[in-house]
Amino acid sequence: MAATAIHKFPQYQYVDAVRWLPQLSPLDRFAVLALFDFDSDASSIQIHSLASNPFSLQPQFSWSSPSRISSLKTSLFLQKPLIVASTAAGSLHFLFADSSDASFDSEVSLPEGTLHSVPASSVDLMDGGVECVTVGEDGKVNLVGVGESNLSCRRLFDSGGLVSYTAARWASSVEFATGGYGFSLQWWDQRKPGGPVSNFKGNWDKKLSSGIVHSIDIHPSRKHTCLAGGSLGTVFAWDLRWQQQPIILSGAGAGTGAGNTMVHSVSESEVWEVQYDRCIKSNTSSTRILPSMICSEDGILAVIEQGEEPVELLAEACAINSFDIDRHNPSIKCACFFVVTLILGC
Repeated sequence: MAATAIHKFPQYQYVDAVRWLPQLSPLDRFAVLALFDFDSDASSIQIHSLASNPFSLQPQFSWSSPSRISSLKTSLFLQKPLIVASTAAGSLHFLFADSSDASFDSEVSLPEGTLHSVPASSVDLMDGGVECVTVGEDGKVNLVGVGESNLSCRRLFDSGGLVSYTAARWASSVEFATGGYGFSLQWWDQRKPGGPVSNFKGNWDKKLSSGIVHSIDIHPSRKHTCLAGGSLGTVFAWDLRWQQQPIILSGAGAGTGAGNTMVHSVSESEVWEVQYDRCIKSNTSSTRILPSMICSEDGILAVIEQGEEPVELLAEACAINSFDIDRHNPSIKCACFFVVTLILGC
């Protein structure tokens, strides 16, 4: 693996989340930051431009949030960049950016209490931005349809608090996965209403029964495999074709994994985010889990590959709570995806 190029851009506010804005032109690159100022108790979403000469991150536009951001996603909607954010107060905001300079163009929102009785734990935008899924620890799963000037929402499921959801990810235009306590995962298909069509309970190890799934990713070429990261440094995959046994990639369940392959642990704390390397072309005939990147509470940014030693890219003295991979800018100098990854922590 080639050498890593890490560029640090100090921020004087706490970074709750970071996402690349879908590319507007080959020459422009923009990042979206969810920021929180402890001194003023103010929250905002800012769009920053990434300049190459000199290499720098410059704030361009800012939007004040009514409360702290709990989840942040970006996509394209009718060829316009779209940002969706949920807040600690329970509101949901859709921010449309101008396609020419990435400035904020308009906003459509749902007030607090509309979707969840507690803050939405996770939101995810379908590719194309036409629909958003929101989940919360109150056990509610909602779908929000996005229009140019209006939103339509419907409750897909309500567990009545018996099940809490902490993560969500679209797999197709009608399917998505959720995760929650006890390292549980659920698979949903809108063509089959009434609840999840498949359930996975993380009871392969008793000490993991209280673990939480913080992040989910699904590769577009392998939608049957759900990648999850959460408590105790745990990263695992759930293959819908063999549903009863997880494929452990790192963490508390480390040891011998599927096929008697050695599992190496890269972290012992909360894994806040996992993402597949979408710049690598998938070999559909291979059963190996595709390489992925993780960030953790103990300040680790690393690449994990099934059966291989983890590659530690960064070790910070504070948590790295968010990162994003720019799908539109694979490295010209190197095929390794981490050189086009934006990371921000404390």
